[in-house]
Amino acid sequence: MNTQDAPVLIIGGGPVGLTLAWRLAEAGLPVQLFEAEAEVPDQLRASTFHPPTLDMFAASGITKVLIEKGKITPEWQVRMLSTGARARFDLTTLAEDTHHPFRLQCRQAELSRALLQRLPAGTAHFGKSAVGISQQSDGVALSLQDGSTHHGAYLVGCDGARSLVRRAMGATFDGSTYPETTILVTTRFPFDDHLEGLSGVNYIWKPEGTFSLLRLADVWRVSLHPQPGQSPDDALSDSAIQAQIKAVIPDAPDIEILERRAYRVHRRVANSYRNGRLFLAGDAAHLNSPKGGMGMNGGIHDAWSLADKLVAVSQGAHPDLLDLYERQRRTIAREDIVAQADENRSRMITNDPAKRAAQLKDLQDIARDPVRARAFLRKSSMIDGLERAARIV
Repeated sequence: MNTQDAPVLIIGGGPVGLTLAWRLAEAGLPVQLFEAEAEVPDQLRASTFHPPTLDMFAASGITKVLIEKGKITPEWQVRMLSTGARARFDLTTLAEDTHHPFRLQCRQAELSRALLQRLPAGTAHFGKSAVGISQQSDGVALSLQDGSTHHGAYLVGCDGARSLVRRAMGATFDGSTYPETTILVTTRFPFDDHLEGLSGVNYIWKPEGTFSLLRLADVWRVSLHPQPGQSPDDALSDSAIQAQIKAVIPDAPDIEILERRAYRVHRRVANSYRNGRLFLAGDAAHLNSPKGGMGMNGGIHDAWSLADKLVAVSQGAHPDLLDLYERQRRTIAREDIVAQADENRSRMITNDPAKRAAQLKDLQDIARDPVRARAFLRKSSMIDGLERAARIV
């Protein structure tokens, strides 16, 4: 096979796969992307875009589209429900570090649609399930459920937690599953009329447990957890959700529930991101707690890094450059993304009042100190991780 002319094959048409396809196509590389879903899914998934991710998409005009569809969030907070005491983090502190010193709350499907519109016709194929993968020294082959076979120079698995590509590579998915289930709900109920001083993103301790409130352009996203002894199915019921809202806001009427979803949270990193001509990116490579909104952003950063290297190799760089992708991105997934998300989760699941008070005070002290606040926000906004990755050789 002439790998100069053969396409890069991508499995997975979410934000990570579409980002990779778009960047490769922009550089003039042939690309073919295959997604099992019939169209871009608009389910309850990621909604936080961190500053460096917005910086990446700015020149293309995609960031402008996302801002028009989403909600700019200049600050976020950790809060005690019983007292209203809070630590508030002002992202304008990062004005020297990014052109977008804020979080943007926007459904990930908006990014997927914007990317899809920018791909050359015939690049992305939806409703196409991958069933088999093989590789030789000079290329890869992908078999689809419809009986067709596609050949390429490389194949990238952006195909999520149950990745077919990861299995074909023989890679393990080391880590564990957290014991709790999360119940995610969207509603138009005006929480900010009932809880004074909310930010656009709020991580909140209640007397027994925790919940979070994230404001999108038109809805609030509420993350809850089943009550003790309550099954996930029971926790998804109207009555259970209404009871949890009333436990937070006793005088609340029954809220309008627009969407609901239950999911388990994992802490996992693949032991390898590359096997010959096969690669992993996004959830196929790493899974983490959603606390802090780092999963989708980390996957996009994977795609950006891998695209840079595939383009460079197509332009004459030594193929060994592709090994750098794993060294950079797996290191950051393990030591920054998964570790930080786990720290955020551990903080919020603490039930001991004394530990909560100590943690809140520590966060308040950080937020009040400009130097410490900037260092803290550079890390939580993923700026430090990207810069550290770039220093790995």
